[in-house]
Amino acid sequence: MTLHLDDLRVRHLGECRYDSPFSEMLSTKQTSPHYVAEGDRVLLEDTVSMLAEHGLPPGQVPSFEAAGPRRKIYFDPARVTAGIVTCGGLCPGLNNVIRGLVQELSVHYRVERILGFRNGLQGLTAEHRFDTVELTTDRVRDIHNVGGTILGSSRGGQDADEMVDSLVMRGVDMLFVIGGDGGMRAATFLSEAIKARGLDIAVIGVPKTIDNDLPFTDQSFGFQSAFARATDFISSVWVEAAASPNGVGIVKLMGRHSGFIASYAALAASGADIVLIPEIPFALEGPDGLLAHVEKHVRAKGFVVVVVAEGAGQDLIEKYGLPQHNGRGTDASGNVKLGNIGELLKDTINAHLTAVGLTPTMRYLDPSYAIRSVAANAYDSVYCLRLAHAAVHAAMAGRTEVAVARWRRRFVHVPLSLMTSRRNQVDPDGDLWMSVLETTCQPAEFGTTSDRERIRPPAFSV
Repeated sequence: MTLHLDDLRVRHLGECRYDSPFSEMLSTKQTSPHYVAEGDRVLLEDTVSMLAEHGLPPGQVPSFEAAGPRRKIYFDPARVTAGIVTCGGLCPGLNNVIRGLVQELSVHYRVERILGFRNGLQGLTAEHRFDTVELTTDRVRDIHNVGGTILGSSRGGQDADEMVDSLVMRGVDMLFVIGGDGGMRAATFLSEAIKARGLDIAVIGVPKTIDNDLPFTDQSFGFQSAFARATDFISSVWVEAAASPNGVGIVKLMGRHSGFIASYAALAASGADIVLIPEIPFALEGPDGLLAHVEKHVRAKGFVVVVVAEGAGQDLIEKYGLPQHNGRGTDASGNVKLGNIGELLKDTINAHLTAVGLTPTMRYLDPSYAIRSVAANAYDSVYCLRLAHAAVHAAMAGRTEVAVARWRRRFVHVPLSLMTSRRNQVDPDGDLWMSVLETTCQPAEFGTTSDRERIRPPAFSV
């Protein structure tokens, strides 16, 4: 994927003519660094070799627009109506982002009308036109202490024109969409429908994914809270497996296409003997297969702990799986329903160890909902708040069809189309996976999987 500077430019609704309320806040600092200069950019790549390769002057290399407050803004805050919606699966930090948006809009920009759309994008349809709630600083004051989202969420596609009608009817000037890849796609379609009508409505995405699989962001909000909670479950299974004859502990974690939670949680817990992720296929049978490796662990130390991402080994389910293992169709967002790799591993490992005279004591956990529903930890609480601030600054400055993200430890504006252009995945040849191999001492591959079958993240070039 080749990216040029023009691919990273964001759309503006028009000239910024109003003085920012932050002018009063920083009136004693005429050259305050808290303002972001319009020409400030953050490099896409940050290595000397990459910069040297394209041989362009600094102002022409691919770079993101820096996020933050501007001296001049597009909207008159006194006349603004803002909307907030949360989409897709739950993730730690959703309430934190909502709270941050409301506080920034109300306190610093003095926006008086903020609407929360209930139950995801369904709240923007004609059928659910009354599913809104007025959001105030009093209403959101303590919501960061609990998980989930006070607005509710849902999956599924809604008609973009119908949603635009809903925004127009309510007089919404800016909409903040907090969601994953499905939410970012919906925000893109919504932006395009708004543009086609020539309307002045800003659409700002705050990307979230518990799997950490969205591109062009250092790390997704809620991810650290999620893998920290997952670590607790790995430790619990380790204790159970170690205390049982021929103990086998299996923990199935989130990760449809990317194994970040499984990898980070395994590193943090340091109790996993085997980590299985979607990016690296594995074989069950044979002298170098997974089952043989599990047997060696049980014989050598009396137990084994396996951490598996939900999207791993899907090819094996068709080969070995019983009906209860198989996925069926797609969900409301169009995602293929995964087969249950955890149950398949439990059944096949049990059968194999029993056949070789090592009848196992099985401990299996699937704590997905227990992880998704936790409140954000201290790190993610700060991260969510700063993302919310950046999103409000972007909307007030008339940016649209853009997501806010952190890249190279700077907050930036990323065109929405890029947020769904590829998937962030664990690189089988990268340093993260090397750390997992070093920690678990597992082989690089189970079976005879060739390099051609391994999934590598698609590269982008400049």
